[in-house]
Amino acid sequence: MTETAEPKMLELLFDRDEYRRLRAERPVAKVRHFNGAAVWLVTRYDDIKAVLSDPRVSNNPRHQTRVDTTAAPGLPPEYLRYLGRSVSMMDPPDHNRVRRLVSKVFTARRVQQLRPRVQQLTDELLDGLADRDELDLLADFAYPLPFAVISELLGVPEEFREDWREALEGMMWGAWEQVAPGARAMADYAERVVRLRRAEPGDDLISALVRSRDADGDQLDDDELVSLVITILNAGHETSAQLIANGTFALLSHPDQLARLRADLSLLPSAIEEMLRLFGPAELAGLRFTKEPVEIGGVSVPAGEVVQILWASANRDDTQFPDAERFDVARGNNAHLSFGHGIHYCLGAALARVEAEVAFGTLLRRFPHLSLSVPEEEVVWKRGFPRGINRLERLPVTLSGDLGWSRDVA
Repeated sequence: MTETAEPKMLELLFDRDEYRRLRAERPVAKVRHFNGAAVWLVTRYDDIKAVLSDPRVSNNPRHQTRVDTTAAPGLPPEYLRYLGRSVSMMDPPDHNRVRRLVSKVFTARRVQQLRPRVQQLTDELLDGLADRDELDLLADFAYPLPFAVISELLGVPEEFREDWREALEGMMWGAWEQVAPGARAMADYAERVVRLRRAEPGDDLISALVRSRDADGDQLDDDELVSLVITILNAGHETSAQLIANGTFALLSHPDQLARLRADLSLLPSAIEEMLRLFGPAELAGLRFTKEPVEIGGVSVPAGEVVQILWASANRDDTQFPDAERFDVARGNNAHLSFGHGIHYCLGAALARVEAEVAFGTLLRRFPHLSLSVPEEEVVWKRGFPRGINRLERLPVTLSGDLGWSRDVA
């Protein structure tokens, strides 16, 4: 890759028009990443699926020297130690081993058994909000619900939860001076919970992971356990919270689709997939690295290069999704990539869908007049750099509709 001046990620991220132009003109383009390194940006759906399925493309940064992933801005060594052991950065056979051990206990059956408890937590939260005219649905509902669910699933003691939530918030969304303390606290709490569940096992996921063994008697070591706890808590909370908030905004800002869904709640599963496609929390994926020369979309990429793929661009590719920019709660064949593809497909996808089905279904049934309490254009997005996450600053709504901001349905 030549070291000529190239477009910068910071200049094109979240720019849907630029994504469209890149897909049409430069689907595999050289750009400058957040740290100035030259990387290959991939924007077309088919090319991204091919990258995610190609064993010559790795999640492990040791296959390149362009991006120093051990010097992530603001992250302390205590946290980076576990980041380096994350299953999301492993290749086979290490990835297969850890995934197999996790999959033995983090099963679809365990997730479905959580549904009644998710419903109970949802009802309790909404009971506490029902008498309020206006509220911030992000802070008052979309954030507390997934955090309570994932904390109970993992077996995080009550006395840890509020401090852990604040640490997570500081690491993900705080000022730079809050990132290191937040990440350090995240690692510390995860270590303490793993030690606790080794000594006092319960009927929770961490205890099950501690006990999990494969046919050869292999099991997860402490660093792998702590890394998994951090990964599951981060992804299980942040992704679901943004899905609930972003999805609610999508419905309230598309009143024709909201009316369609209210009239037929059997559309809820397809509506959630459409929310994930167009309003999913993650704009981009983690970096990939070429172990060997590989051709991507007709472009030859040498070994040792860095590849950045854009979920949000793939999910708006008209060759895969007809009329891709249109939000359609009844869209069929919605094979979006918001949960990834291939061997690194999101472990928590089933849980996120259960939480979303319960949250949206209950909101729509209990509050038929739910609406934005400010004009749509006044709702502020807090888009994370370089995290590439779509998050609302807040989601001001009214439950009664009396104070809501309405517009005519087209």
